[in-house]
Amino acid sequence: MVWVWRVVLGLLGGLGAFQLGASLPLDDWIESPWRYVAWAAMVVVGALIGVVIGSLLARLFHGRLRAIDHLTDRYSASQLTVGAIGLVVGLVAAALAGVAVAQLPIIGPYLLLPVVLVVAYIFSRIAARRHVDILRLIGIRSRSSSEPQEVRILDTSAIIDGRVIDVVKTGFIGGSLVVPEFVLAELQRIADSADGSKRARGRRGLELVEELRSASNGGFSVKDWKGDPDDDVDASLVRMARDMGAAIVTTDFNLNKVARIQEIEVLNVNDLANALKPAVLPGEPLRVKIIREGKEFDQGVGYLDDGTMIIVEGGRQALGDEVDVEVTSVLQSPSGKMIFTRMVEVGEPFRGAPR
Repeated sequence: MVWVWRVVLGLLGGLGAFQLGASLPLDDWIESPWRYVAWAAMVVVGALIGVVIGSLLARLFHGRLRAIDHLTDRYSASQLTVGAIGLVVGLVAAALAGVAVAQLPIIGPYLLLPVVLVVAYIFSRIAARRHVDILRLIGIRSRSSSEPQEVRILDTSAIIDGRVIDVVKTGFIGGSLVVPEFVLAELQRIADSADGSKRARGRRGLELVEELRSASNGGFSVKDWKGDPDDDVDASLVRMARDMGAAIVTTDFNLNKVARIQEIEVLNVNDLANALKPAVLPGEPLRVKIIREGKEFDQGVGYLDDGTMIIVEGGRQALGDEVDVEVTSVLQSPSGKMIFTRMVEVGEPFRGAPR
């Protein structure tokens, strides 16, 4: 888009300088053949001025241009083509309407431009939204008869976590998967870390990106996105998702909150895992092994096979043993599920069979 601005305004500047040279009496001022040299110099200077102005305008509207560039990625070729045809038809209709509007006293000339813009926009918008029906009317079948493919941007935490690959393979996450280049750069920094555990996680993340490329069912791409250089990875993800109209796939609790506050769709793998955990109800019996002490007095902590934490009141005395417990309450939070239980006294009947 920046180069488009430069080329268009450069051509306009050159043409303007050419017209200026044609209107000036160069024959009276400069002898031949130097007047042609002066004319050519004016054209070059005008083109350079146009390029400079185009560059300044591109920098001024950099964010808007990038948003437009990303929006074009979301629409199919058939939508863009039919929308362009609708724009042409809208301009013709606007010209016809403008003839009547221009005849209005006093306000007619001032209403002409708004009427043209509004009518052209309405026609192009309707054509783009109903492009499938329009193509069917003329006997053309669009290959993308469905809605535009949704875009999912993968966060560093979701890639390193690894569970997203299994979710993608099952088809629960559809659409086009996008890994930003700054996320790959962060994975590379982690893989080059002096800390052994971080280095292993970074290398695992890079390997999982390769697996995602082959496992994705709706397309996979690595996109370059240059935002504010002072932004961290999370802020860049939020800006990129807003500009592309995409959803963020993550396991980061803080990024989840920030993105939702800014009304950006978030697919949290932890939320999916919590939703799929088996439900337990108060009074339900369980058998659990106490593996460590709890934070409160006389508490023990155990885990189910799926990793759900179980807090056992009075379980400290049974550290290292498997005990029968009864569910008293369940606490569901964005970071996970915790089940509070109490130990069943010896000889106390169970209300159900232990798990």
